[in-house]
Amino acid sequence: MILCLTGGGIGIILGIGTSYIFAYFSKWQFIMSYWSVILGVGVFYGFCPARTAARLDPIKALWS
Repeated sequence: MILCLTGGGIGIILGIGTSYIFAYFSKWQFIMSYWSVILGVGVFYGFCPARTAARLDPIKALWS
């Protein structure tokens, strides 16, 4: 659990940092919405299990 939280935190920090640097060098205004970070994390944690489940054989998934 600590590894997942650490990796998620590092990913969020790197994503925000990369966006900030890109906006700085492009002379764009940097605006960060906390909802976009929460939504991105939620989509990721919803997509990964769904993708794994979609790859399973339905008959084997029901019996395991």
